[in-house]
Amino acid sequence: MTRAVSTKPTRMPSSAAGRRIGRPLQYLALAGYMIFLGFPLLFLILAAFKTPQELQSANPSFLPNSLNFDNFIAAIDKANLIHAAGNSLIVAVSTTVIVTIISLPAAYALARFRTKMRGIATGWILLSQVFPFILIIIPLFLVLKQIGLVNNLVGLILVYTVWSLPFALWMLQGYVAGIPVELEEAGAMDGGSRLLILRRIVLPLLAPGLVATSLFTFISSWNEFFFALVLIQDPELQTLPLTLARFVGAEGQVQLGQLAAAALLATIPSLVFFALIQRRLTSGLMSGAVKG
Repeated sequence: MTRAVSTKPTRMPSSAAGRRIGRPLQYLALAGYMIFLGFPLLFLILAAFKTPQELQSANPSFLPNSLNFDNFIAAIDKANLIHAAGNSLIVAVSTTVIVTIISLPAAYALARFRTKMRGIATGWILLSQVFPFILIIIPLFLVLKQIGLVNNLVGLILVYTVWSLPFALWMLQGYVAGIPVELEEAGAMDGGSRLLILRRIVLPLLAPGLVATSLFTFISSWNEFFFALVLIQDPELQTLPLTLARFVGAEGQVQLGQLAAAALLATIPSLVFFALIQRRLTSGLMSGAVKG
């Protein structure tokens, strides 16, 4: 007696079907997120090339009628952007270097040495992030005024360093804790000194953390406005965010085209810094994997 052969199609496993459905949804969500992040930058670029008539039109077009560079020329001439960008670059680079130098050994000590001070230091790091700017700005201004660091780029660098250090220390501590202690123990068994182990084993593996910390510190110092507004009064010492505020008139009238052009120019150094440091991030990951 012959057995009937089933003609029903074979069911696809639920996990495979879920992957086939979930992957397009993931790509769709990623594309929507990229559009959400990229639209402000696209709007900024398009507004920078529009004429005042196009920006003030009752029915403005999405694309500019032509590439108009008058906004860039007017922004550079009016606000002295080059000089302000130089001040911001000095402050941001100095803050990044100082924060990295201080936070690197401190993060290693917090992650590796289990002492009573570790809990106190960790609590201070978390507590320091709770205080709002407005709460500390008055005593901070009075202290800096007493030591002659108001209206001074050195004082601004000092403030940015103190403000960025806790978060940078917290970030690096996590990266150091993620490095297996066995790698350092193996280096010690091979006769390596503490300094040699740190230089040959820990630092290559810690390179991504250093890059991420440097990127965060640089961008936060480059874009910071409130501390600079209170501590800097001399126009020759103003940073780029303070200079961008000049495009808003006393009655709240915004010169949108010039502001968009100036803001676009102010964004370029951050993008360049990220592009350069991203290569270091990749090379640090590869170097650490090989040497580890």
